Amino acid sequence: MGSIISVDNVVKTYKLYDKPLDRLKEAISPRKRRYHQEYNALNGISFSVEKGDALGILGKNGSGKSTLLKMITGVLSPSAGQIKVNGKISAILELGAGFNPEYSGRENIYLNGLMMGYSRDQMAEKLDDIIAFADIGSFIEQPVKVYSSGMFARLAFAVSINVDPDILIVDEALAVGDIRFQTKCIDKMKELKSKGTTILFVSHATEQVKRFCNKAVWIKEGKLEATGEASEVVDEYEDFMKNDVVTLDNKSIVLQNHYNKVEVDPDFVVPDNPDVLAWISSVQINKEKFKTFDALEVSVEYEIYRDTIPDLLLGVAIYTPKRDYIFGPNTHLENVEISRTFGRHKMKYVIPNIPLLGGTYCVDVGLFNNEGLVCLHYKENICRFSITNKYISEGLIYMKHRWEVLK
Repeated sequence: MGSIISVDNVVKTYKLYDKPLDRLKEAISPRKRRYHQEYNALNGISFSVEKGDALGILGKNGSGKSTLLKMITGVLSPSAGQIKVNGKISAILELGAGFNPEYSGRENIYLNGLMMGYSRDQMAEKLDDIIAFADIGSFIEQPVKVYSSGMFARLAFAVSINVDPDILIVDEALAVGDIRFQTKCIDKMKELKSKGTTILFVSHATEQVKRFCNKAVWIKEGKLEATGEASEVVDEYEDFMKNDVVTLDNKSIVLQNHYNKVEVDPDFVVPDNPDVLAWISSVQINKEKFKTFDALEVSVEYEIYRDTIPDLLLGVAIYTPKRDYIFGPNTHLENVEISRTFGRHKMKYVIPNIPLLGGTYCVDVGLFNNEGLVCLHYKENICRFSITNKYISEGLIYMKHRWEVLK
């Protein structure tokens, strides 16, 4: 099977001028004097994407991700190298890009379709699905200049995802919009993925990349730092980001004064906000001070405000006070059935013999759906506990081992 996208040794160079006048001086200089400095936004990027791949693109702000996507879509041209694309692209690159602010939402649907190569009649067939997906009510008839950022995101995503593209490019679009809309977008992306649509997905939420994508690339300062299986590339990137942050700030983190128990109103009340689908109402640990190999028990009470959330999952994670991630399983990964229907529910998470050595540790608890892609409610540093021992070993964790005398 051939590549649907091929990026071969691509370079993108920009000319940077200190003053706007320098651009004119350079253009009319009889001796061709140079008034600019060159900046390589991308420097020799090469990779390929197969049909049906979901490719996550990772990198800090300014690393060149958006420049790369704009070249793949044809908005920009490479300074050197070559990009080949075999298929029709639908892209959400910048909020509101491709929208005429004076046109209504309905008129902009036709305009966007025209720019993607669809006739007015073809877009008319898709119109009802697009309007229903956007779900912005009567605003569909209003000029988009009065839209909120959330409405922009809804309409842009609705158009891009309902035109049956060969390639869908999503650049941070899921960062805007409420949880219900995020869930709907992820569901639609999963549907397209199952039908063989190739997806390029940029997100700073690395867990979304790990769970949704099968492959990933990491761009660092304009160069390809890593490429391969999504989970492996994400782990490399997170390790880099963690160390990068630590070197910038070595100050100790002051924990909130959360100890054994954090609760909300004990009476079950459905919130007025329709975007709140589920809520962690209480978290308790069995004690504050442990010895290595004691049993750690985390009891979580949560509430569901819909008839059912069929793919709800619960996760519990342990961190150090400096946010070093130690361990974080969830019920989806371990095929544990939990209550997912309307009402209040309770789960207990148990580590029978905790192997951690001396120190202070924090507990995070989260409710997610879509295999962990969408966070419904998250409690960070909700509890903390300490482990103290007589001197038995050194390090962070006690591993089972043995000694053998060989001579």
